[in-house]
Amino acid sequence: MKEYNVAVVGATGEVGKTMREILEERDFPVKNIKLLASERSAGTEVEFKGEKVIVEKLDKNSFKGVDIALFSAGGAVSKEFAPIAADSGCVVIDNSSAFRMEDDIPLVVPEVNPHRVADYKNRYIISNPNCSTIQMVVPLKPIHDKAKIKRIVVSTYQAVSGSGYKAIKELADQCIAIFNQKEIVKKVYPHQIAFNCLPHIDVFLENGYTKEEMKMVNETKKIMEDDSIQVTATTVRVPVFYGHSESVNIETEKKLTAEEVKDLMSTAEGVVLVDKPEDNIYPLAIDAAGKDPVYVGRIREDFSIPNGINMWIVADNVRKGAALNAVQIAEVLIKEYL
Repeated sequence: MKEYNVAVVGATGEVGKTMREILEERDFPVKNIKLLASERSAGTEVEFKGEKVIVEKLDKNSFKGVDIALFSAGGAVSKEFAPIAADSGCVVIDNSSAFRMEDDIPLVVPEVNPHRVADYKNRYIISNPNCSTIQMVVPLKPIHDKAKIKRIVVSTYQAVSGSGYKAIKELADQCIAIFNQKEIVKKVYPHQIAFNCLPHIDVFLENGYTKEEMKMVNETKKIMEDDSIQVTATTVRVPVFYGHSESVNIETEKKLTAEEVKDLMSTAEGVVLVDKPEDNIYPLAIDAAGKDPVYVGRIREDFSIPNGINMWIVADNVRKGAALNAVQIAEVLIKEYL
């Protein structure tokens, strides 16, 4: 098997760390790995496949000889360094929102639109979608193929790990402070996140929606390759460490029963059906944490409209919502195109 020189940008962050783990777990054919981060993290020693690797400072010369670069260091870093990497002949798989909605850059979820990986040749950049979008479109794709989705109404319950390590620590510290009757310190979020829900992810836009909500609207249409799908979203941060949950209501052109949707989910790629509410069995964030699949349950017909379905979707936002999806894109890339 051919092997590839791989770089991970943002290698010491929450997603970068998971990218390294998944490359190893899935036995991705890595010839050499280059771990890149800010000057603050440069010099850190980490282990990859049993060997010690020194984290290097990211600079414009970092991508010489690199075949594939997995970026997870934020939009500003991606905007600066992804084109530099691409110009060196390296294919960039970018986890930020920097390029997602650019027409000539593919936005890919391998279970949904793997053929779009071929479009990497436009600019040598492939975008990884938003975490909450990824886990929603994986189970919705087979429904769309079967009955054509007209409208999606989604409410999310998103874990703090979506905001990075500092948010994970903030939730933990606030919980400890509450139990010890200490002062609550708020740095990452504008309000207390412990034992609370914040209907506020990313910045608010002029239309009253947040940027996170509009990401779900716009990215869903691009990934599903159907601008006719109407999407509305409310995204909420909840005091959970790992695992985003979503309440999704869809309206289809063709009638589907709950049993028909369950049958679709039972064979859908990347999906695990967890739907025995009579036994209190349904997808839970604590069960999804650290796992690869998208879990779907609470499937039932929406009796308020003729062709409606309600469902509950849960996935690990750091894995399938970011690191795993990026590695899966790289697997399609090397199998079909490199």
